Amino acid sequence: MTDMQLITTYNYDEFTREKVLPWLSFDNSPPLGQTAPDFPLWHVDGAATTLSDIWGQHQLTIVEFGSFT
Repeated sequence: MTDMQLITTYNYDEFTREKVLPWLSFDNSPPLGQTAPDFPLWHVDGAATTLSDIWGQHQLTIVEFGSFT
């Protein structure tokens, strides 16, 4: 899938079960309390960081992913 196809699919036009379910992957998520895998992140100004850099700065970290349609 190309980046543009991924963006188009992710930004669905309506919040329906059929369009949301393909994005849910709870079976592949770390259990509550287990450390999540590290991955790159970018600030809104484009500066790069990583999840582990954020963990080092804060006692608790919440990462939310979602589509606000």
